[in-house]
Amino acid sequence: MATSSEPPKSKTDLQVQEEFTSYYLQRVTKEFAEDLDKIRNADDFKNDALPLLISALQQGSALFSPDEQRRIVTAEGPVPTAPETEATD
Repeated sequence: MATSSEPPKSKTDLQVQEEFTSYYLQRVTKEFAEDLDKIRNADDFKNDALPLLISALQQGSALFSPDEQRRIVTAEGPVPTAPETEATD
């Protein structure tokens, strides 16, 4: 009898996708916070454009395969990130 080194899937694909999308949006909005503030504060930005902006940001999560999404969502501990650097003007 062959045993697999992979743990059993405890989350459905839909759960993984939803959790990954949430995680992805948190990371994207943190990374692009200044740019998003500029967009939201622009004179021609209307509140009804907010759902479109959110949808556009969510589209980026599709760049990750279902296996990559599952690996990130089920990773133990915090997902490593690149060190933050301060920009100097």
